[in-house]
Amino acid sequence: MSRTPDQPPLTPQFCFNQTALRDFLRISRTAVDDTINQNLNALLTPGAQPFDPLSTQSQQSRPIGRRPIAGAACAEFKDRVLFPSWQARSDVINYCAGVATSPDPDDPDHVLRQVEDARAREREVNERLDPYSARYFPREARTEALAALIRNERMVESIVRSRTWGLMGERCEMEPQGFEKALDDWRRRKAEE
Repeated sequence: MSRTPDQPPLTPQFCFNQTALRDFLRISRTAVDDTINQNLNALLTPGAQPFDPLSTQSQQSRPIGRRPIAGAACAEFKDRVLFPSWQARSDVINYCAGVATSPDPDDPDHVLRQVEDARAREREVNERLDPYSARYFPREARTEALAALIRNERMVESIVRSRTWGLMGERCEMEPQGFEKALDDWRRRKAEE
């Protein structure tokens, strides 16, 4: 089975380092969700069924790569690999969302933004001479940039989880339910342990 990356220590510095944040999410998705077919194929036991010579006389209705997987193997994969990976990414995204909505007293660009705002207010605007003189694009605070990144990552996460859960549903013998409910049930079971 895949090895998912360990969850990084959750600090505001980690969240504001957008490269590190994106890398963790990307590597985690690559290890489990992007390679879901390979991970599911690894759950199949080769040679579990003896070779049947009659199987070559007719066309197979289901491609070999899409063989159904036993429910116990899928359940173990979900509980040990898939859901912990999803939970680690959820924890990081939720923590960084909290950082993005909190005041940022350590913002290194705060003073620079204040100076630029003051200059923009003092500027003389004459649109007859220069129609572009009224334009002013204030710098984005790093909390605003982080909030935008988190919004995008939440949308990506939803799409990735939906696709992964659909493939799991095709290959595994499991009850038909949405990935949100299945993940919530897993969280509830983990809390009770």
